Amino acid sequence: MPSCGRITCEMEEVATLFRPVGARELELIRQTGFTAFPPRLTGQPIFYPVLDEGYATRIARDWNTRDPHSEYVGYVLRFRVRAEFLTRYAVHEVGGKAYREYWVPAEDLSEFNSNIVGEIEIVGEYRP
Repeated sequence: MPSCGRITCEMEEVATLFRPVGARELELIRQTGFTAFPPRLTGQPIFYPVLDEGYATRIARDWNTRDPHSEYVGYVLRFRVRAEFLTRYAVHEVGGKAYREYWVPAEDLSEFNSNIVGEIEIVGEYRP
């Protein structure tokens, strides 16, 4: 499967996205049964899912493993979102074609979560 692709899933088009997270955020996701992302914290106005697994891996491996708030561990999550829902958001390139992400306002996260198709999967784990 390509890092960022659109596939048909039960007659609807979905986009595969990725999210690098630390241990604390992963535990909150686990508490939902791997079906939703937790609300953003104060000072986090944007939710940033990324389009490329390599980009998510780089953040999880190189950033989360050095971050005490992440408990020095990084995870890469893969999930699918209804493509039609994502059309309301622009893809932002943040340093090159390999570094692309959606910027979802925190107030839209509940609706974003309701457009996740299937479960959120752990596809990578990194430690110092």
